[in-house]
Amino acid sequence: MYNPPAFVVEDIVNLHRMMRECRTANLITATPDGPMATLLPTFIDETEGEFGVIYAHLARANKQWSSTMIGDGLAVFTGPEAYITPSWYASKAEHGKVVPTWNYSAVHAMGPIEFFEDADRLLAVVDKLTNLHESGRSHPWSVNDAPSAFIAAQLRGIVGMRMSIRRLEGKCKMSQNRPDADRAGVRAGLSGSTKEMDRIVSQMVPG
Repeated sequence: MYNPPAFVVEDIVNLHRMMRECRTANLITATPDGPMATLLPTFIDETEGEFGVIYAHLARANKQWSSTMIGDGLAVFTGPEAYITPSWYASKAEHGKVVPTWNYSAVHAMGPIEFFEDADRLLAVVDKLTNLHESGRSHPWSVNDAPSAFIAAQLRGIVGMRMSIRRLEGKCKMSQNRPDADRAGVRAGLSGSTKEMDRIVSQMVPG
């Protein structure tokens, strides 16, 4: 990850928070036939290991899990992002020496990957992911709501993924390298956007 000092996120609590808020990650692995990638819903167990463990599952028909893997895997978590026009900068009127950029946040997690087929472990991952994303609903759906034979058949169609995080890199590029007046212009410009993501990023630009 290219990460100038102004944008580095090192605190592990913040890194885990960013990963949880992203909810999904692109799982990237190197193979003899080239890189492979799959977008996966994930959850992080912060209690395992030094940096935590990522769990997910993918389709059994997905060849990524059965392909020979070279080295560690990479999980890319991408957070809020927005285009930044130089028209919002106060410095544009002062000297005009400004260009467009992009504000964004991301976490890269790297480590050895284990794919597993054990039905009990798979059910635990599916149950955890389901409860995580159903928890905010007034009438949450549970895996137990479906017939057990149906769930057992569905589990045979997936494979579990466990990544023990060996290295974590975080970046939050939110105009920290711009003068106060420029950042104020960015916040105002983004907050007035019709795009929800822009308005989210506006709240992340430091005052």
